[in-house]
Amino acid sequence: VQLQASGGGLVQPGGSLRLSCAASGSILSINVMGWYRQAPGKQRELVAGIASSGSTNYADSVKGRFTISRDNVKNTVYLQMNSLKPEDTAVYYCNLPNRGIVYWGQGTQVTVSS
Repeated sequence: VQLQASGGGLVQPGGSLRLSCAASGSILSINVMGWYRQAPGKQRELVAGIASSGSTNYADSVKGRFTISRDNVKNTVYLQMNSLKPEDTAVYYCNLPNRGIVYWGQGTQVTVSS
């Protein structure tokens, strides 16, 4: 299983970015995909998760600003990030637990700065 993330970059406060993560390989059809982030000097934290059923969960800090979605045919998960704040600056990782193993994407940098 491989996860390929993309879409990070530099954006001004209040701006938007969309992250994508495509999974390939032998993947169970019923699964949960998620986005985590890790800021310098901090622990990695869950940003949002989405099950193959479509149910979602979000960290309190991003509720109302971020939206997670997925395309089950393409095995791709997206994270639409709006109203970005400097404290959203971090490396963002996609995540897929599959057959007892947790897979991680390579990480994509999101920097929110004026």
